[in-house]
Amino acid sequence: MIRGYHADIDLGALNRRVQAMVSAQVRPLNRFVIDSFHQWVVRLPEVLAVFGTAGNDDFLIHVAVQDIDHLHGFLVDKLSDRREIVSFRSSIIYRQMTNTTLERLAD
Repeated sequence: MIRGYHADIDLGALNRRVQAMVSAQVRPLNRFVIDSFHQWVVRLPEVLAVFGTAGNDDFLIHVAVQDIDHLHGFLVDKLSDRREIVSFRSSIIYRQMTNTTLERLAD
């Protein structure tokens, strides 16, 4: 069940004091567009994680940046420059907690 060990990184020490979740919609919805966007966005230095989702949005992007100005720059200079993105919105993360004790759920 254990797939690896991971460090708990202090993002502030890496000059990443502002975190946000960015939801994005892409069009047209086809495998090529989805796969190419996913491969592009996961390589951006601001991105911590990318989730492909169902529902109104196609992606949820967890980013960590220096400050609000850099978040704005990420949204305007990087995301809005992509033709396949038809909409996006961001939510600033104030606090994050992680459950470090996971148990198997009942069938």
